[in-house]
Amino acid sequence: MIEARNFAETNSLDKIMPNASVLVKDGKIIGAAANGSDYHEKNICQRVVLKSPTGQDYELCEGCHPKNHSEGKLMRLAETEGIDTNDTDVYLWGHWWCCEPCWNEMLKANIGNVYLLENSEILFNKNHPDNIVGRQFA
Repeated sequence: MIEARNFAETNSLDKIMPNASVLVKDGKIIGAAANGSDYHEKNICQRVVLKSPTGQDYELCEGCHPKNHSEGKLMRLAETEGIDTNDTDVYLWGHWWCCEPCWNEMLKANIGNVYLLENSEILFNKNHPDNIVGRQFA
């Protein structure tokens, strides 16, 4: 989980909700990916304009699109590099759940387990009063 946190800090392009996914097999890290794109630096988020709830309408905004999520990027990296993902583990830092498209990609890749940081449903939930959003690396 520490490696996922460090990878998010150094590689995520999302300034508000940086996250990363690390792929582990037999106790060894075999892949990592971070979320984000630079789309929101110059463009308004269509999900914000539409007041879309968390977890919905990602496909309507280029910056929020699942292709920019760390989980999906990690699965594509594994496929591109020929990494065997059967019964591997994914450690996800910076999120408290996986969207359906990312979850489906991990199921398709036969990921064994997905681990989240303890209390992530509080820490990374923008709507929870005790979140650490904006202070993730403090």
